[in-house]
Amino acid sequence: MSILNHGLVRFLLFIWGYLMFLAFGAWIFSSIESPEEKQKIQELRNLRANFMKTFDCVRDQALEELIGEVVAASNRGVSATKNATGESNWSFGQSFFFTSTVVTTIGYGHVTPLSKAGKIFCIVYAVIGIPLTLVLLSALVTRILVPTIWLLQWLNSRLGHLYQPFNIRLLHLSVMVIILIVVFLLLPAAVFARIEPNWDYMDSLYYCFISLTTIGLGDYIPGDSPNQPYRPLYKIGTTVFLYLGITYLMVTLAVFYDIPQLNLGFLFTSNSENSEKKPLAGSGMNMQYGGASSNVLPDPNEGSHRQVVRVRSRRADSPSPDEPVPNRDSIMP
Repeated sequence: MSILNHGLVRFLLFIWGYLMFLAFGAWIFSSIESPEEKQKIQELRNLRANFMKTFDCVRDQALEELIGEVVAASNRGVSATKNATGESNWSFGQSFFFTSTVVTTIGYGHVTPLSKAGKIFCIVYAVIGIPLTLVLLSALVTRILVPTIWLLQWLNSRLGHLYQPFNIRLLHLSVMVIILIVVFLLLPAAVFARIEPNWDYMDSLYYCFISLTTIGLGDYIPGDSPNQPYRPLYKIGTTVFLYLGITYLMVTLAVFYDIPQLNLGFLFTSNSENSEKKPLAGSGMNMQYGGASSNVLPDPNEGSHRQVVRVRSRRADSPSPDEPVPNRDSIMP
């Protein structure tokens, strides 16, 4: 009972700390962005005043209505700066990109259904597509975890006699994170900065991070610049990048959560609850990966060709872990 109370107290403290974290972020964003916003507002006011002086025949109310219509259309993906011959937002390439952002829950929001029928279909499509996408990503993660297991086993065979298993797992996680940063953030950012005429490297890196984490703010959208060559192909290529990046991010998170010392969720529950949740940790993948409930780990005290099979769970009629067991660890050649 005391363990459960301690877990509840830690959980309540975590909630308080999380709220403080949100408040801290709000304060920082407010401090940084408010001056920029005020400057932009003043610039727009000056432009409007100059326009009214130059074209004094235009009524202020008419200009206000025009600006309102332009802003409303822009918020729904219709740009007033393009002429009627511009490419539609609902070409096949654009629509393919839109459906991908819906089912992956990125949801940029720069293009949205305009008709009631489109909104209804979007709801139905998302209800079906989001679970299908989760199934697809889970299947991809399960298969991509196989080579990560090989990497972990290779590190154990080479470094198991020098370092503790936890240190080897940290090294393994570091390799995964480095690959994620280089292959799915730094290199794609360089490509986007090269292709997009109005993006610098920081803008491109920001877009990659916001997209792969499925935050999807929608302030930067690839392929929306005027006269973009091969726009449909570019949109489909970006979609492939997003799927690959999100999948590898999920793999990295699975590796992270499969390290018991880094799984902070165990701090807020009792030991009995933790034992019940272990088979579900790591999205049910830790039996393959070798995580908290795995049963095959390289023995650092043995050579690189020997492994220790440790039994993590036992039946109710098996001896207690505190009792001496002659052959508790079976040495496998």
